[in-house]
Amino acid sequence: MTPKPLLFSGLLVVMGAFSALGQSSAPANSDTAYNRVVTERAAKIVAMLNLSEPAKSARVRESIVQQYRDLNAIHERRKEAIKNRIEIASPAAKVAEKEKLEGEITGELKTLHMDFLGRLSIDLNGQQIDQVKDGMTYGVLPITYKGYQDMLPDLTEAQKKQILTWLTEARERAMDEGTSKEKHAVFGKYKGRINNYLSAAGIDLKQAGKAWEERIASEAEKARKQ
Repeated sequence: MTPKPLLFSGLLVVMGAFSALGQSSAPANSDTAYNRVVTERAAKIVAMLNLSEPAKSARVRESIVQQYRDLNAIHERRKEAIKNRIEIASPAAKVAEKEKLEGEITGELKTLHMDFLGRLSIDLNGQQIDQVKDGMTYGVLPITYKGYQDMLPDLTEAQKKQILTWLTEARERAMDEGTSKEKHAVFGKYKGRINNYLSAAGIDLKQAGKAWEERIASEAEKARKQ
């Protein structure tokens, strides 16, 4: 079934974009349960790569699992630090502590991100690494990019390039978030930026979305009659 397009709060949402894997990541209540979840996720991502060498598949899977563990550790520590800030009486001190914390976390995530891509590059080519990135972000980039092109078939090459650039940047940022909700929130911000960009170019997204729905309904009706 073709996903139905919706325009909601200025953001393009494609129904069907979220697989069962896209549910929010549960906190690591127990190491065993958490490891099982991330191992299953990593295995599904690696399966999409169709790697022929078992040893290579195992290395890539373990790299992804370790990335999930490291991301979880950073975000859990961040939550704990934020919780402890309640004990700081001075508002100014709270702000300073928050800025310090965010700076430290951002630096750690950036280093972790680059190290992870470096490990993947040992066994995977650029296209395969992109597949891993898409797997870790629920395929939002390709689904959304295709959605914009289907909804707006008259996009210029420059507009397509800009949309893909922003979605790619969103994917890099979303990879480092700790939960499905947070990952999708990153894409949401970039979709808002894209929609503003298209609106500024004179594109009526509301009308375009309505026309897209009508095209999908028409195509579905033709397929039904065949």
